Amino acid sequence: MPTDCQFCGTYFLLPESGSIVLSRKKSFKSIQLLVSHEDEDTIIYRYNSKKELKSSLDALLSAATAQEWLHILNLDSTQSFPISVQHLYERLDNPALGEIIQQGTFTSHLQPIVDMHENEIFGYESLLRTKGKSINPGDLFSYAQRSGLQSMLDQKARRSAVKAKSDFLPKGQKIFINFLPSTIYVPEFCLKHTFQMVEEFNIDPADLVFEVVETEKVTNVEHLKSILDTYKTSGMKVALDDVGAGYSTLEMLSLLKPDFLKIDRSYIQNCHEDLTSQNFLFQVMNRASSLGIKVLAEGIETEDEWNWVRELGVDYGQGYYIGKPGPLPKEAINLR
Repeated sequence: MPTDCQFCGTYFLLPESGSIVLSRKKSFKSIQLLVSHEDEDTIIYRYNSKKELKSSLDALLSAATAQEWLHILNLDSTQSFPISVQHLYERLDNPALGEIIQQGTFTSHLQPIVDMHENEIFGYESLLRTKGKSINPGDLFSYAQRSGLQSMLDQKARRSAVKAKSDFLPKGQKIFINFLPSTIYVPEFCLKHTFQMVEEFNIDPADLVFEVVETEKVTNVEHLKSILDTYKTSGMKVALDDVGAGYSTLEMLSLLKPDFLKIDRSYIQNCHEDLTSQNFLFQVMNRASSLGIKVLAEGIETEDEWNWVRELGVDYGQGYYIGKPGPLPKEAINLR
């Protein structure tokens, strides 16, 4: 029963039969499993099949207990693995998705990012896809979050992106790689594998741009700053993604000082006509200019949107008007 660092989204081989250890101090309800041992602190239940275990966990999936932790024991009780009730239930409920994440059968599709002043390809955003299977990436990341495999999937996606950079993009072209701050607990430790990949694939660190997704949901700004500082100290670039109208997001630009910010697509859609979006875009451009931050407009889908943001002075553009994601980089971009 192999184990790994719990914080990195451990995947372990759940025994077909074994035991679970529950704490008496937690608010667990009684479950329909045979008690094999109990003392003042714990109760050990024996299960005979994964199906039986999953059925018994139904009694624990209440708001009070879903996030509580238990321990899985193998048959001879020589190894113990800690996991939350929710994470264990999700892995039992859909083992196929867990297997996909564990095996890492992924590839990256590349969407071009264009220098709006030079009409040249500046780089690409890496978007995770599953090899040989048609699985919605959003569904996969949602499952990873529910099952405690988010950090593992984040690492697999990062490796796929760095490999795509090595395989397809010349030195000097950037690759933008999404990451979730919640998957990085101690930056100096958790990002070691990223730095090792840079050496393994012989990539110039300056060609990697790590972008924070769900920027407006960030609550621990100091933790995020330590992550971005760790990337930048290693020579990599950082970006804030989905920058919206929230006051806290604009304030974060001053605190975090990213190299790039990506404007949420909702402010790009019909920006040539929408005065509210235009006012927000003026604010962003002024703040970014004063801080020396490059601005990227994503979700550009029409010529009118392209022309308006270029006239505004936005540095880089991305969207279906420029090019859709694909397994190979585009050879050229022809825009007016």
